[in-house]
Amino acid sequence: MTEPTYLHETRVAYDTVAADYAELLRDELDGKPLDRAMLAAFAELVRGPAAGQVADLGCGPGRVTAHLHALGVDAFGVDLSPEMIAVARKSHPGLRFEVGSMTALDLADGAVGGAVLWYSTVHTPPELLPKVFAEVHRVLAPGGQFLIAFKAGAERRHLSRGYGHELSLDVYWNPPELIADLLAGAGIVVDARLIREPDASERPRSGQQAFFLGHRSDELLGHRSDELLGHRSDES
Repeated sequence: MTEPTYLHETRVAYDTVAADYAELLRDELDGKPLDRAMLAAFAELVRGPAAGQVADLGCGPGRVTAHLHALGVDAFGVDLSPEMIAVARKSHPGLRFEVGSMTALDLADGAVGGAVLWYSTVHTPPELLPKVFAEVHRVLAPGGQFLIAFKAGAERRHLSRGYGHELSLDVYWNPPELIADLLAGAGIVVDARLIREPDASERPRSGQQAFFLGHRSDELLGHRSDELLGHRSDES
């Protein structure tokens, strides 16, 4: 089966920038108290002997996986980029990291007690997000916890250079209401939302940042996703 273009471009781009990306963003969370607060709330919800493991999907060099581990979470990372996984394993040798795609996870149904998508859907075309969210729902245990961070807005930008390297990569900003609707359609209920303004390190190239905490439900709502995605495409 032919790999979708966006997956190929994402893998190639992050293989290229892996080492520099890891170094540049190594301490990024230190200056982002609101981001850490959402991770702390998620960690509190998933800790405990019956909670199960937590998958950091699109883990990159493993900084969020390691942060969750420091908060007492049994976390492991999955990323599309073999080079990112190599960096993660070297940087955090005591943690588990595997190469994989969020569109087809090598995990059993209901295998994890929580899932984190920390800016890991920003390169996914909006019309393909339902497939990603359906796969996350599949691997979450009933009632399993969910955390997503994404760029809030309504635009697509093409990057030809990043982290000191030439690359080719699309980046998507999505309206929070669209993401909430798509999650509901996949059976993931949003319990809390945080929308913050860009901080000094993000301006002027970025806009608002969005964070949703939620959990797996077994009620698939999927009633307006196609309609909203069509409307979103018309505006892009």
